Amino acid sequence: MNEKKILLVEDNPVNRRLAGFLLRSQGYEVVEATNAAEALQILAKDPPDLIVMDIQLPEMDGLEATTKLKAEPATAKIPVIAVTSYAMAGDRERALAAGCSGYVTKPIDKTVFLAEISRHLK
Repeated sequence: MNEKKILLVEDNPVNRRLAGFLLRSQGYEVVEATNAAEALQILAKDPPDLIVMDIQLPEMDGLEATTKLKAEPATAKIPVIAVTSYAMAGDRERALAAGCSGYVTKPIDKTVFLAEISRHLK
């Protein structure tokens, strides 16, 4: 068993189910949030080893949420992997500038997704 905890922040139930399934299939413990506010509440109580953050979230987007958690000493060192359907020039750079450690585009390629997660948990 992997024993690493991942916070999955995704508002789309189909995408959340797929990502959660892939992560659990590798032995990760997965905690799910459907929006940034819920994710920040979870982070305040029980910080994970890594965060998978959808960028297109209602109310507060994933980049704003990442910027907030990177500003807090308790959560600043947690790696954040941005997952997004944005694939335009400069989007990866914006995610990295907000504090994301990695960037994966949708539709998710399971091999790329799991390799990115593994790379940031070592």
